[in-house]
Amino acid sequence: MTHNYEQEHGRGNVVPFRPDTRPLPESEVVVDAELVQEPRETFNTRRLPVPHISEQARQRMAQTAVELRRVSAPYVVTGSRAVVRHGLYVGAGAAVVARRVRDARSNSPYLRALRAAEAAGEWDRADQWAERIERAKRDRHERRMDWIAAPVKLAKAVAVSAAAGIGLLLALGVVLAVADGSVGMVLEPIGAAIDTIRFLWWFGTAYGAFLLTGGMGVGLLYLWDQGRRHGGWQPRWAVPEQPVPGRDVVPDEGAILSALRELGYGPLTRAFKDGWQPRWVSPTTRVGKGWHTQLLLPRQVPVEEIAKRKGVLAHNLLRKPIEVWPTEPKDQPGVLDLWVADQGILTGPVDPWPLLHEGATDYFKGVPVAVDARGELITAKLMACNYLTAGIMGSGKSSFVICLLLGAMLDPLVDIDVHVLAYNVDYDPMKPRLRTLVKGDEEEHIEAAMTTLRTLVGEVSERGRILEELGGEEAKLTRDIAEADPRMRPRVVVFDEVHELFTHKRHGEEAKELALKVTKKARKTGITLLWVTPDADANSLPRGISKTASHRVAFAINDHQGNDAILGTGMHKRGYSATTLVAGEDVGTAMAAGFAKVPGLIRSFYIRKEKGTDEITPIVQRALALREEHGITPTHDHDNPTAVADPLADIAAVLGKRPRMKTREVLQHLAERNPAAYRDWSAQRLTAYLAQYHAEPYKTEGAMQVSTARIHEALTERNHHDPDNSDDSGGGW
Repeated sequence: MTHNYEQEHGRGNVVPFRPDTRPLPESEVVVDAELVQEPRETFNTRRLPVPHISEQARQRMAQTAVELRRVSAPYVVTGSRAVVRHGLYVGAGAAVVARRVRDARSNSPYLRALRAAEAAGEWDRADQWAERIERAKRDRHERRMDWIAAPVKLAKAVAVSAAAGIGLLLALGVVLAVADGSVGMVLEPIGAAIDTIRFLWWFGTAYGAFLLTGGMGVGLLYLWDQGRRHGGWQPRWAVPEQPVPGRDVVPDEGAILSALRELGYGPLTRAFKDGWQPRWVSPTTRVGKGWHTQLLLPRQVPVEEIAKRKGVLAHNLLRKPIEVWPTEPKDQPGVLDLWVADQGILTGPVDPWPLLHEGATDYFKGVPVAVDARGELITAKLMACNYLTAGIMGSGKSSFVICLLLGAMLDPLVDIDVHVLAYNVDYDPMKPRLRTLVKGDEEEHIEAAMTTLRTLVGEVSERGRILEELGGEEAKLTRDIAEADPRMRPRVVVFDEVHELFTHKRHGEEAKELALKVTKKARKTGITLLWVTPDADANSLPRGISKTASHRVAFAINDHQGNDAILGTGMHKRGYSATTLVAGEDVGTAMAAGFAKVPGLIRSFYIRKEKGTDEITPIVQRALALREEHGITPTHDHDNPTAVADPLADIAAVLGKRPRMKTREVLQHLAERNPAAYRDWSAQRLTAYLAQYHAEPYKTEGAMQVSTARIHEALTERNHHDPDNSDDSGGGW
């Protein structure tokens, strides 16, 4: 190996291992070491230079020092903060006193009051404050001029006072001298006065430091108290740590004030810093399924600004925005009317409809349709009422309308017509009980809706004439009249997706005019109109309808303009807004006006019609059964609501075998036979129609009557001339 290495490298020596340096077996290894103790923990302390103290004592002292520091540290921190805080109170008190002095010697208070009056638009008060400012300036000028002359006046006053005092003392000395018989008593009072002055001087020099120190202490104590009471600023780190109070689920006065304090509205925050305390118009009370309170807000804090921050207010009260409703009462300006629902009460399911399984309704008393935010039942009136309902798709407006119609059809007297200017199946389950159901947005469906509107205009006038003939204290439909005269049976007419009608190029303006006319005049005649649309704007909805409709229901709306178009002008600013409702989440929840004295939140009942569940059809069957019990024959005209009738043949059928019949009775029986064609017929219309066949009514037995013989002669003559004639012209009447 060595030889090979040398041959390869050519030079170098190989040094073999020494025998005594080779590794030893593991069993022969010897370890030489010394055991030492671990260094003690110093706990950030240094060793005391005392030689006679043992290590154990040092250890105990170090641990004691560390424990003492741990225990005392919070007190040191708290004490330091307290010293700084109370020291700052003195400075803050000095600032408060300086501000008061400045206000007393300047016009700052008047200027602040003047600006507040101008901001509030109270110009009379502003003029008064301006006059006070001018008066204060004149007074201050006079005081300054008095100060200029004050030194001379002061010197004169001192001289006069000194002379008067000396004279008084001399007079007193004379009196004493006369009384004691000693002339030396004349100067005795003056000597006593000099001694008093000498004593006061001695007392002041001897105890002046104590008096000055006490006075300064009292002054500092006063400044400290003023700073603690009225000083609004101090470093955050100097404020004593307060445990964060947990927010309470119950919105009592304290919780409401805390929520308002953290609302993030500048004028309200400043009001709290200035020490504003609310005046509770109505204390927080439990009402239904929530809490209600009223409080007077400070100046520069309108209710509208609170309503804008409804989301933050709801968060501070541990509620969802839909569960908190800040509004302003119409007759209490400046008062915050706050309703806070129980947690989750407006997001859980609504109770079943009260008439789901049994019961009937009365058109003249109303039908149950919803519950309010307090959980109380809402009854929708039908007689002398009209409805305007709007909401974006998925908000639940169809559920509300269906509930209203189902309640109406449980009164056997009510006839229902529905025009849906779109293709949907919402009303199909109710078709057996509906008199008219027109669906679609084609031209023929628009024409059908226009025909119904034109017919309603004539029917409103005819009903008004009938009510006038019947007389009474008030020309208003009653149940007795409706039961006695089929022409006066209540009607509910629905126009869904009505924006298609009002925005139609050819019929839009006429439709708006007719709709407004019917809405204004139909109330007392027993005709209830329901206008339903997803588009709540000026183009798709006539403003007059919003102002005239007695009941306005706004489901989820995208903007405040649409909200006010439904509920009325200014409703959004007053806090009555549906813009915070979310379609798909707050389904069936709406802001409604007309159901109570003030607008409020309602939750519509939901009557299910879906795969595997059908709650509508049993109600419709019950409604049909009620009609049969009352002997009312159902009439349907679903496929062609404007179908042409044959009045001459129908009159002959109505007369039957009777020789003659009064005109009023003929009209009544025609309306029963075909309400769609004849319910708006009047005596004048019947006479005009029969005159063309020379079969007009004649007067006999004190009343106008129709002759059966004349009707048959006219019918025979018509059929003889045109056997296929079904009197197509009759439909135009």
